[in-house]
Amino acid sequence: MTEKRLQRELDKLKKRILSLGAMVEERVRMAVRAIESRDEQLAAKIIRMDYEIDENEVEIEEECLKVLALHQPVAVDLRFIVAVIKINNELERVADETVNIAKCVQRIAKQDRLEVSFDYYQMAEKAKFMLKMSLDALVNLDLDLSFRVLTLDDEVDHMNSQIHDHVKETVRQKPDRAEQLINLLLVSRHLERIGDHATNIAEEVIYMIEGEIVRHGRWEQGVEETES
Repeated sequence: MTEKRLQRELDKLKKRILSLGAMVEERVRMAVRAIESRDEQLAAKIIRMDYEIDENEVEIEEECLKVLALHQPVAVDLRFIVAVIKINNELERVADETVNIAKCVQRIAKQDRLEVSFDYYQMAEKAKFMLKMSLDALVNLDLDLSFRVLTLDDEVDHMNSQIHDHVKETVRQKPDRAEQLINLLLVSRHLERIGDHATNIAEEVIYMIEGEIVRHGRWEQGVEETES
């Protein structure tokens, strides 16, 4: 009976974390639209709705702690709960990044449009895709998909670095627009952080499946050892 109750609790946790994932994924889509359209109202909506994510994150953590206290799970079940606690926190931080992007959009929208030699479309789409892949990996417990997310992180980092270089050059050319350019740089940074959090989620899925910690580039070391 205890085993059945534990399984019901674990199934409930999985549904809750997937539901939160879907909510956060929608916030990222909204943030990408706000960037592209400079839509102040959409940005305000993202900020206004943040409390929903925060409340869900707290409730999921409380449920995880309750299951740990009442059932004292071990092995695979324990790994699942530990991974859910960490993924829960990562999702809340992704939502925070969308709020940060929304605040940047509000500031940018109040100023005249500035023509720059870069756009966020590719980077935003890549970060959004990484989050979707990491959540799909969680739903399907897909190891290969998790590792694909890890390989995409370097691409987003490179895009962020390129935008940083472009912004620095544009500040030299247009010092009077420095404040607006800093906000554009912050948007890039927040998108890069979304990619980082998606990577962290993928790493937790790998831990959930394999029991293997792959943070801090340890998965790359494993690949190199396998090839040598």
